[in-house]
Amino acid sequence: MIASQFEYLQQFLKSRSGLVLSNEKQYLVESRLLPVARRHGLTSLSELVQAMQKPGATQIATDVVEAMTTNESFFFRDGTPFQLFRETMLPAMIKARADRRTIRIWCAAASTGQEPYSLAICLKEAAHKLAGMRVEIIATDLSSEVLDKARNGIYSQFEVQRGLPIQMLLKYFTQKGDLWQINADLRAMVQWRKLNLLESFAGLGTFDIVFCRNVLIYFDQPTKVDVLQRIARGIAPDGYLVLGAAETVVGLTDAFRPVPGLRGLYQTGQAGPSAATPRPRLSVAG
Repeated sequence: MIASQFEYLQQFLKSRSGLVLSNEKQYLVESRLLPVARRHGLTSLSELVQAMQKPGATQIATDVVEAMTTNESFFFRDGTPFQLFRETMLPAMIKARADRRTIRIWCAAASTGQEPYSLAICLKEAAHKLAGMRVEIIATDLSSEVLDKARNGIYSQFEVQRGLPIQMLLKYFTQKGDLWQINADLRAMVQWRKLNLLESFAGLGTFDIVFCRNVLIYFDQPTKVDVLQRIARGIAPDGYLVLGAAETVVGLTDAFRPVPGLRGLYQTGQAGPSAATPRPRLSVAG
Protein backbone atom coordinates (compact mmCIF):
# COMPACT_ATOMS: atom_id res chain seq x y z
CA MET A 1 0.00 0.00 0.00
CA ILE A 2 1.55 3.27 -1.11
CA ALA A 3 1.62 6.43 1.03
CA SER A 4 -1.21 8.12 -0.84
CA GLN A 5 -3.50 5.15 -0.22
CA PHE A 6 -2.74 5.17 3.51
CA GLU A 7 -3.49 8.90 3.56
CA TYR A 8 -6.80 8.17 1.84
CA LEU A 9 -7.66 5.65 4.58
CA GLN A 10 -6.69 8.15 7.27
CA GLN A 11 -8.96 10.82 5.81
CA PHE A 12 -11.78 8.35 5.14
CA LEU A 13 -11.78 6.95 8.69
CA LYS A 14 -11.53 10.41 10.23
CA SER A 15 -14.56 11.64 8.28
CA ARG A 16 -16.66 8.52 8.76
CA SER A 17 -15.91 7.58 12.38
CA GLY A 18 -13.73 10.25 13.96
CA LEU A 19 -10.87 7.75 14.27
CA VAL A 20 -7.49 9.46 14.02
CA LEU A 21 -4.75 7.15 12.71
CA SER A 22 -1.13 8.19 13.09
CA ASN A 23 1.41 7.11 10.49
CA GLU A 24 2.80 4.64 13.03
CA LYS A 25 -0.50 2.69 12.99
CA GLN A 26 -0.06 1.22 9.52
CA TYR A 27 0.55 -2.18 11.10
CA LEU A 28 -2.88 -1.97 12.76
CA VAL A 29 -4.50 -1.08 9.45
CA GLU A 30 -2.91 -4.09 7.78
CA SER A 31 -3.89 -6.53 10.53
CA ARG A 32 -7.52 -5.39 10.59
CA LEU A 33 -8.17 -4.72 6.91
CA LEU A 34 -6.44 -7.62 5.19
CA PRO A 35 -9.24 -9.98 6.34
CA VAL A 36 -11.78 -7.47 4.94
CA ALA A 37 -9.94 -7.44 1.62
CA ARG A 38 -9.92 -11.24 1.43
CA ARG A 39 -13.62 -11.38 2.32
CA HIS A 40 -14.32 -9.26 -0.76
CA GLY A 41 -12.08 -11.39 -2.99
CA LEU A 42 -9.21 -8.91 -3.01
CA THR A 43 -5.57 -9.83 -2.49
CA SER A 44 -4.06 -6.66 -1.01
CA LEU A 45 -4.84 -3.42 0.79
CA SER A 46 -4.03 -1.52 -2.40
CA GLU A 47 -6.84 -3.38 -4.17
CA LEU A 48 -9.11 -2.70 -1.20
CA VAL A 49 -8.48 1.05 -1.33
CA GLN A 50 -9.06 1.08 -5.08
CA ALA A 51 -12.34 -0.79 -4.58
CA MET A 52 -13.43 1.70 -1.89
CA GLN A 53 -12.97 4.57 -4.31
CA LYS A 54 -15.32 3.13 -6.89
CA PRO A 55 -18.93 4.37 -7.08
CA GLY A 56 -21.38 2.27 -5.11
CA ALA A 57 -18.77 0.67 -2.82
CA THR A 58 -21.03 1.12 0.20
CA GLN A 59 -20.60 -2.34 1.71
CA ILE A 60 -16.82 -2.32 1.46
CA ALA A 61 -16.71 1.14 3.05
CA THR A 62 -18.95 -0.03 5.89
CA ASP A 63 -16.84 -3.14 6.47
CA VAL A 64 -13.66 -1.03 6.61
CA VAL A 65 -15.12 1.33 9.22
CA GLU A 66 -16.44 -1.52 11.35
CA ALA A 67 -13.14 -3.42 11.21
CA MET A 68 -11.14 -0.38 12.28
CA THR A 69 -13.48 0.76 15.05
CA THR A 70 -14.19 -2.60 16.72
CA ASN A 71 -12.60 -2.35 20.17
CA GLU A 72 -12.37 -5.00 22.83
CA SER A 73 -14.59 -4.93 25.87
CA PHE A 74 -15.06 -7.06 28.94
CA PHE A 75 -17.43 -7.33 31.88
CA PHE A 76 -17.05 -4.78 34.68
CA ARG A 77 -14.07 -3.29 32.85
CA ASP A 78 -11.82 -1.20 35.15
CA GLY A 79 -14.05 -1.92 38.14
CA THR A 80 -14.30 1.61 39.55
CA PRO A 81 -16.99 2.96 37.15
CA PHE A 82 -19.34 0.17 38.17
CA GLN A 83 -18.67 0.72 41.85
CA LEU A 84 -19.44 4.39 41.31
CA PHE A 85 -22.62 3.36 39.51
CA ARG A 86 -23.74 1.13 42.39
CA GLU A 87 -22.73 3.37 45.28
CA THR A 88 -22.92 6.94 43.97
CA MET A 89 -24.89 7.42 40.75
CA LEU A 90 -27.73 4.97 41.30
CA PRO A 91 -28.56 6.05 44.87
CA ALA A 92 -28.49 9.71 43.80
CA MET A 93 -30.79 9.06 40.85
CA ILE A 94 -33.22 6.93 42.89
CA LYS A 95 -33.60 9.83 45.31
CA ALA A 96 -33.76 12.54 42.62
CA ARG A 97 -36.23 10.62 40.43
CA ALA A 98 -38.60 9.60 43.23
CA ASP A 99 -41.47 11.47 41.56
CA ARG A 100 -40.73 10.66 37.92
CA ARG A 101 -39.90 7.00 38.69
CA THR A 102 -37.77 6.68 35.54
CA ILE A 103 -33.98 6.55 35.11
CA ARG A 104 -32.42 6.63 31.63
CA ILE A 105 -28.90 5.35 30.95
CA TRP A 106 -26.94 5.58 27.70
CA CYS A 107 -23.94 3.40 26.88
CA ALA A 108 -22.25 5.06 23.92
CA ALA A 109 -19.78 2.92 21.95
CA ALA A 110 -21.20 -0.19 23.63
CA SER A 111 -19.20 -2.60 21.45
CA THR A 112 -20.10 -6.26 22.03
CA GLY A 113 -22.31 -5.51 25.01
CA GLN A 114 -20.31 -6.28 28.12
CA GLU A 115 -20.68 -2.75 29.51
CA PRO A 116 -24.48 -2.42 29.27
CA TYR A 117 -24.94 -5.99 30.48
CA SER A 118 -22.66 -5.25 33.45
CA LEU A 119 -24.95 -2.32 34.29
CA ALA A 120 -28.00 -4.56 33.87
CA ILE A 121 -26.49 -7.00 36.37
CA CYS A 122 -25.88 -4.13 38.80
CA LEU A 123 -29.54 -3.14 38.44
CA LYS A 124 -30.69 -6.71 39.06
CA GLU A 125 -28.57 -6.83 42.19
CA ALA A 126 -30.17 -3.56 43.35
CA ALA A 127 -33.73 -4.54 42.41
CA HIS A 128 -34.94 -4.16 46.01
CA LYS A 129 -33.96 -0.47 45.90
CA LEU A 130 -35.64 0.11 42.53
CA ALA A 131 -39.11 -1.19 43.32
CA GLY A 132 -41.60 0.62 41.13
CA MET A 133 -38.94 2.44 39.11
CA ARG A 134 -38.40 2.04 35.37
CA VAL A 135 -34.78 1.97 34.21
CA GLU A 136 -33.96 2.22 30.51
CA ILE A 137 -30.57 1.25 29.12
CA ILE A 138 -29.89 2.44 25.58
CA ALA A 139 -26.73 0.94 24.06
CA THR A 140 -25.32 2.28 20.79
CA ASP A 141 -22.44 1.53 18.46
CA LEU A 142 -21.66 2.31 14.85
CA SER A 143 -20.86 -1.32 14.04
CA SER A 144 -23.73 -3.59 13.00
CA GLU A 145 -21.53 -6.63 13.56
CA VAL A 146 -20.83 -5.95 17.22
CA LEU A 147 -24.44 -4.94 17.85
CA ASP A 148 -25.62 -8.30 16.50
CA LYS A 149 -23.29 -10.10 18.90
CA ALA A 150 -24.43 -7.88 21.76
CA ARG A 151 -28.13 -8.52 21.10
CA ASN A 152 -27.55 -12.27 21.17
CA GLY A 153 -25.58 -11.98 24.40
CA ILE A 154 -23.49 -15.07 23.66
CA TYR A 155 -19.89 -15.12 24.88
CA SER A 156 -16.99 -17.55 24.93
CA GLN A 157 -15.49 -19.01 28.07
CA PHE A 158 -12.58 -16.58 27.68
CA GLU A 159 -14.94 -13.59 27.41
CA VAL A 160 -16.96 -14.43 30.52
CA GLN A 161 -13.83 -15.11 32.53
CA ARG A 162 -12.63 -11.54 31.96
CA GLY A 163 -14.00 -9.46 34.82
CA LEU A 164 -17.16 -11.48 35.56
CA PRO A 165 -17.29 -13.04 39.04
CA ILE A 166 -18.12 -16.74 38.92
CA GLN A 167 -21.21 -16.30 41.11
CA MET A 168 -22.64 -13.77 38.63
CA LEU A 169 -21.82 -16.05 35.71
CA LEU A 170 -23.77 -18.90 37.26
CA LYS A 171 -26.63 -16.62 38.34
CA TYR A 172 -27.18 -14.61 35.17
CA PHE A 173 -25.91 -16.81 32.29
CA THR A 174 -26.92 -20.12 30.76
CA GLN A 175 -24.26 -22.45 29.40
CA LYS A 176 -24.69 -23.56 25.81
CA GLY A 177 -21.94 -26.05 25.00
CA ASP A 178 -18.65 -24.13 25.11
CA LEU A 179 -20.49 -20.78 25.16
CA TRP A 180 -22.47 -18.77 27.69
CA GLN A 181 -25.60 -16.72 26.98
CA ILE A 182 -26.81 -13.97 29.27
CA ASN A 183 -30.32 -14.72 30.46
CA ALA A 184 -33.32 -13.41 28.52
CA ASP A 185 -34.53 -11.09 31.28
CA LEU A 186 -31.21 -9.20 31.24
CA ARG A 187 -31.11 -9.09 27.44
CA ALA A 188 -34.56 -7.50 27.55
CA MET A 189 -33.25 -4.71 29.77
CA VAL A 190 -31.08 -3.25 27.00
CA GLN A 191 -32.21 -1.49 23.82
CA TRP A 192 -29.64 -1.66 21.00
CA ARG A 193 -29.33 1.01 18.32
CA LYS A 194 -26.83 1.72 15.58
CA LEU A 195 -25.38 5.20 16.00
CA ASN A 196 -22.32 7.14 14.89
CA LEU A 197 -21.21 9.66 17.53
CA LEU A 198 -20.18 12.05 14.76
CA GLU A 199 -23.84 12.33 13.78
CA SER A 200 -26.73 13.84 15.73
CA PHE A 201 -27.98 11.82 18.69
CA ALA A 202 -30.53 14.38 19.84
CA GLY A 203 -33.27 11.91 18.92
CA LEU A 204 -32.23 9.63 21.78
CA GLY A 205 -33.67 12.10 24.28
CA THR A 206 -32.32 13.13 27.67
CA PHE A 207 -30.35 10.81 29.93
CA ASP A 208 -29.58 10.70 33.64
CA ILE A 209 -26.35 8.73 33.26
CA VAL A 210 -24.09 8.47 30.21
CA PHE A 211 -21.22 6.00 29.88
CA CYS A 212 -18.91 7.15 27.08
CA ARG A 213 -15.73 5.27 27.93
CA ASN A 214 -12.62 4.64 25.89
CA VAL A 215 -13.87 6.24 22.69
CA LEU A 216 -12.80 9.90 22.96
CA ILE A 217 -9.16 8.79 22.97
CA TYR A 218 -9.51 7.94 19.27
CA PHE A 219 -10.73 11.44 18.31
CA ASP A 220 -8.79 14.62 17.65
CA GLN A 221 -9.38 17.60 19.95
CA PRO A 222 -12.08 19.43 17.89
CA THR A 223 -14.06 16.19 17.59
CA LYS A 224 -13.77 15.51 21.34
CA VAL A 225 -15.05 19.02 22.07
CA ASP A 226 -17.98 18.63 19.68
CA VAL A 227 -19.03 15.24 21.04
CA LEU A 228 -18.76 16.35 24.67
CA GLN A 229 -20.79 19.50 24.08
CA ARG A 230 -23.53 17.54 22.34
CA ILE A 231 -23.56 14.94 25.14
CA ALA A 232 -23.92 17.79 27.65
CA ARG A 233 -27.08 18.92 25.90
CA GLY A 234 -28.51 15.43 26.31
CA ILE A 235 -27.83 14.97 30.03
CA ALA A 236 -30.18 16.06 32.79
CA PRO A 237 -28.85 19.00 34.86
CA ASP A 238 -28.10 16.67 37.78
CA GLY A 239 -26.99 13.75 35.62
CA TYR A 240 -23.63 12.02 35.36
CA LEU A 241 -21.05 11.38 32.62
CA VAL A 242 -18.57 8.53 32.94
CA LEU A 243 -15.38 8.59 30.86
CA GLY A 244 -12.52 6.12 30.57
CA ALA A 245 -9.53 6.17 32.90
CA ALA A 246 -7.34 7.84 30.26
CA GLU A 247 -9.97 10.45 29.28
CA THR A 248 -10.90 13.84 30.71
CA VAL A 249 -13.00 16.90 29.99
CA VAL A 250 -10.33 19.20 31.40
CA GLY A 251 -9.07 21.60 28.76
CA LEU A 252 -11.82 20.57 26.35
CA THR A 253 -15.11 21.96 27.61
CA ASP A 254 -16.68 23.82 30.52
CA ALA A 255 -19.95 21.96 30.00
CA PHE A 256 -18.83 19.33 32.54
CA ARG A 257 -16.91 19.49 35.78
CA PRO A 258 -15.14 16.60 37.52
CA VAL A 259 -16.81 15.28 40.66
CA PRO A 260 -14.07 15.83 43.29
CA GLY A 261 -12.40 12.67 44.49
CA LEU A 262 -14.25 10.38 42.06
CA ARG A 263 -12.00 9.59 39.09
CA GLY A 264 -13.67 9.54 35.69
CA LEU A 265 -17.01 10.90 36.96
CA TYR A 266 -18.41 14.23 35.75
CA GLN A 267 -21.51 16.37 36.09
CA THR A 268 -22.75 19.27 34.01
CA GLY A 269 -22.04 22.82 35.07
CA GLN A 270 -25.73 23.08 36.00
CA ALA A 271 -25.48 20.35 38.63
CA GLY A 272 -25.86 21.13 42.30
CA PRO A 273 -23.04 20.95 44.86
CA SER A 274 -21.18 17.68 44.57
CA ALA A 275 -20.75 17.56 48.32
CA ALA A 276 -24.27 16.13 48.46
CA THR A 277 -23.24 13.22 46.24
CA PRO A 278 -22.82 9.91 48.10
CA ARG A 279 -19.18 8.84 47.94
CA PRO A 280 -18.13 5.21 48.04
CA ARG A 281 -14.95 3.78 49.48
CA LEU A 282 -13.20 2.94 46.24
CA SER A 283 -11.53 -0.45 45.95
CA VAL A 284 -9.14 -1.74 43.32
CA ALA A 285 -11.41 -4.43 41.91
CA GLY A 286 -15.06 -4.18 40.91
